[in-house]
Amino acid sequence: MEDESGAILLLFLSTSIMGFGIALLMKKFNLPYLWAHSVNKLSKRHGGELVAEVLQAHGIRYIFTLTGGHISPILVAAEKLGIRVVDTRHEVSAVFAADAVARMSGSIGVAAVTAGPGLTNTVTAVKNAQMAESPVLLMGGAAASILKGRGALQDIDQMSLFKPLCKYCATVTAVRDIIPVMRRALQEAQSGTPGPVFVEFPIDVLYPYNLVSQMMGIKENPKTFMQSIVTWFMKNYLANLYAGAWEPRETTPQKVNIPFATPDIVQKCADIVSQAKKPVIVVGSQATLPPTPVENLRKSLETLGIPCFLGGMARGLLGRNSKLQMRQKRGEALKEADVIVLLGVVCDFRLSYGRTLSKNAKIIAVNRSKEQLYKNSDMFWKPTIAVEGDAGTFMRDLSANLTGYSCQEDWISSLKERDIAKEETNKKMSEEIPEAHLNPLKVFMDLEQELPDNAVLVADGGDFVATAAYILRPRGPLTWLDPGAFGTLGVGGGFALGAKLCRPDSEVWIIYGDGSCGYSLMEFDTYTRHKTPVIALVGNDAGWTQIAREQVPMFNSAVACNLAHCDYHKVVEGLGAAGLLLGRGDDITSVLKEAQNIHRDEKKSVLVNALIGKTDFRKGSISV
Repeated sequence: MEDESGAILLLFLSTSIMGFGIALLMKKFNLPYLWAHSVNKLSKRHGGELVAEVLQAHGIRYIFTLTGGHISPILVAAEKLGIRVVDTRHEVSAVFAADAVARMSGSIGVAAVTAGPGLTNTVTAVKNAQMAESPVLLMGGAAASILKGRGALQDIDQMSLFKPLCKYCATVTAVRDIIPVMRRALQEAQSGTPGPVFVEFPIDVLYPYNLVSQMMGIKENPKTFMQSIVTWFMKNYLANLYAGAWEPRETTPQKVNIPFATPDIVQKCADIVSQAKKPVIVVGSQATLPPTPVENLRKSLETLGIPCFLGGMARGLLGRNSKLQMRQKRGEALKEADVIVLLGVVCDFRLSYGRTLSKNAKIIAVNRSKEQLYKNSDMFWKPTIAVEGDAGTFMRDLSANLTGYSCQEDWISSLKERDIAKEETNKKMSEEIPEAHLNPLKVFMDLEQELPDNAVLVADGGDFVATAAYILRPRGPLTWLDPGAFGTLGVGGGFALGAKLCRPDSEVWIIYGDGSCGYSLMEFDTYTRHKTPVIALVGNDAGWTQIAREQVPMFNSAVACNLAHCDYHKVVEGLGAAGLLLGRGDDITSVLKEAQNIHRDEKKSVLVNALIGKTDFRKGSISV
């Protein structure tokens, strides 16, 4: 009898402890105690369809990806709804392509990658999008919620990786949450200062009910008491996962929140500019963001008639040959100016942390980000008026408030004369003959004459690209893509893919350094498969020249700076593209035209492998 009583007591204690443990699990996973029988177990619907519906409602045309089992439902559903799925050869290129679409379309770029290494491969591109203020949605797969931390395939703490990089991060824990989480993410990406957002999808919220049930190994006829408890728990977990999954929900975009300057602030700025004799406007990428169209921004600048220096995505804003755009001697102009308008520009290393700005000038700084608006203002500069608001809209309103204002012609002329003098010097340097191979300045001088009006330029490199920035003239708004403040190498393959999809009728040129082209050369296979032909010009000087310019004279060593004159033109032929070698003795213009003809007539990508020599054009340039 005592043994029987002891056994009963032990069973009671065991089941009580087990019940308490299950209660804790219920609380942790927010599960109902009764299994909801309302789930339609015959339904073949899945969470990927809800993701695709939200993207379609937001006008998303492309998803860039490198496929993986965790995200297959998203890709399949998107294709069925007419969203073009473009698969790249590396996840980082998928995010770079999404970044380019965001910049050029004024919308949001979307990428989807699988869990674990698929996501870690995107970290550089996501950080680049953050610093470039590009609205990018990254969707990532993940292990099933119930298996997280238990050693599932590719299961890591992904949220910790992306929280420092993204404006908004969320894990979807039930199918019914997919739509609201997606809408919130898309809204956050474009609100305030735009940037990347991340949504994590555990595999069990994307696949159909029956398949997830099988994956969980739920036993319909448990044989033991423990199996019964586990089965009860698992069924409740599964029921909660799908409860309310297919109830109708709003999928359309939510209002994007953008800060705008008040009329009073705009008027105060107009009063300052109206008294200026030597004003200068510096325009950065942020000025090209919606809601003010770039063409309207261009008209505002032209109406105002103040000389401008353009950077980032603003390059090309005023066309190829505007009398207002100054391309050279920016530092000198900023030292002489009496009023400086920083339009979406940050006083970071690109403006020598504010040290290039005249101490006597009145400075109007406009930026959506308060942090960026005041960067380094405690050390090297002070804004006279700091405007926390949209730069493009501010310029539209400022121009409207300055009707009749006219900038002094002698100020514009003096700046333009400096431009002309510097460009004449550059032209003379382009005629110098290096000891070996071609003069890179001469290559760009000839390319400048051959680029059509619809050309889009993608910059990916160090020394060669920096040289291009002095010579090449973007043809119009949103026709120049560079990484931005992060200075990332490897953007070329993805940026060009996104640019070609946005501008299918344009000649998209990648200006590659021979070092940087190694990051994304395999994307020529992507261009071939997806019929998105581009043209690449590789400045092949067999080295990391941007670094060598300092390292060699400073330390008398070229360690880790040397490459080889690789046959990049032959590599791309194996990827379905055409390759051309451009070397000493070749007519540069003829080879460039041949590349354009192949691109146009055969609808193929082309890579021109230009063997270039050493010049002193950028002697003394810094790499840090």
